[in-house]
Amino acid sequence: MEKLRNMWNLTVDELLNKVTWPTWDQLRESAIIVLIASVIFAAIVWVIDYLLGNGLTFFYNFFK
Repeated sequence: MEKLRNMWNLTVDELLNKVTWPTWDQLRESAIIVLIASVIFAAIVWVIDYLLGNGLTFFYNFFK
């Protein structure tokens, strides 16, 4: 039980005194960057899916 308590105390100490937490402004900026990057990535995947889907449909209809 002592090992568990010691581990807990070390964890709390590290989270409170050794970790550098971002400010709210930094957190907001990072969240906006992630949101924009996710939307751009989703749009790229959608375009690729759309083009490949139409390309394969054209290819299959070509041999009908």
